[in-house]
Amino acid sequence: MSKQKFVYVSYIKTTIDVLWKALTSPEFTRKYWLGQSIVCDWKVGSPLKLVKTDGVVVNLGKVLIVEKPKVLSHTWNPQTKEGTSVEAPSRVTFHLEPDEQIVKLTVTHDEFPVNSKVFPQINGGWPVIISSLKSLLETDKPLTGKSSTGTC
Repeated sequence: MSKQKFVYVSYIKTTIDVLWKALTSPEFTRKYWLGQSIVCDWKVGSPLKLVKTDGVVVNLGKVLIVEKPKVLSHTWNPQTKEGTSVEAPSRVTFHLEPDEQIVKLTVTHDEFPVNSKVFPQINGGWPVIISSLKSLLETDKPLTGKSSTGTC
């Protein structure tokens, strides 16, 4: 494993329960994740899929940690158009910390293979996804436009 690590922190005006639902509900994720849905039952060991609107699976993972509503962790394994892994899986962890009317969301993406091809992509992708999530929860509108087409 490489020592590459991506950390992104956002403060969102919402409740911890609403943020948890936004992270774990396919209907919610579709709204802020560029039309893609995260499909999972959120039990440790269960599979996770990031699915495009046309049904194509662009990412596979496995749930590692579920400590509702504070910690959620899973592997991250982007897929090619042919359905094969781009590289060995990495890990994504969400930490939620409530503070009165806001929730501090920390996204940590780590455990990348050496010379990862995915690491540079997620550096542009996660800020767009989390900013769109924040916008959706605070204004009821996700981000739109050219800047909202990042990849994770």
